Amino acid sequence: MTRKDFTFSQRIALAIVPRLTAAILAAIGTTLRFEVIAEEGATPETPPAKGIFCFWHQCTLLCGWYFRKYRTTVVISRSFDGELIARSLGLLGFETVRGSSSSGGAAALLAMQEIVARGFAVAFTADGPRGPIYQTKMGPVKLAQMTQQEIGSFYLLPVRAWTLNSWDRFLIPKPFARVIVSWSRPVASPAPDADATTLEAKRQELNEAIERARRNAERHAQSQRIAPPPMSS
Repeated sequence: MTRKDFTFSQRIALAIVPRLTAAILAAIGTTLRFEVIAEEGATPETPPAKGIFCFWHQCTLLCGWYFRKYRTTVVISRSFDGELIARSLGLLGFETVRGSSSSGGAAALLAMQEIVARGFAVAFTADGPRGPIYQTKMGPVKLAQMTQQEIGSFYLLPVRAWTLNSWDRFLIPKPFARVIVSWSRPVASPAPDADATTLEAKRQELNEAIERARRNAERHAQSQRIAPPPMSS
């Protein structure tokens, strides 16, 4: 997006908010303690990563801090909110590809196909940019079909956090919080000639994998008598 695509007030916000967000995240992030868990058959990734990964939109902020060393390219929508996120993540060292299910999706998939082919990682906020919450879009499945790469799924749960009153119940970790990094087993790619019915079944399989990561994180927190932030079922 170019300067002329934004109003004057939006340009002011773009000049201030990403720098402020990155600074606050760095200040909080250095105090966070991460605990990695994985279900049977899952192997947590270590930097640098490669392939395709998915997570829910509500833990974008935490992912921005935790995965900054993984050399990951993140898919961000072309909206104004997406521009804020893209610039904030850029200050943390992320590359971004612009596009979503509603705008620029085909071009974004082609760009990500090239990134995966070069041996790098790409990540989707699977239910973004506008929800509904905990419902993955088809983009990651189509990219897996194009690249024949499996899809990794994870979720980050801060055991102490502020939860915004937004569609995704966006999580902002409190300083010195412990964060559970939960990994699910990867989802195999659909065949190159898979039909629409098969792709939809694979989308549902991916949805369940991300949800397992979330539920496993919540159970782990509860087992240690730690109350997680309120979540939707």
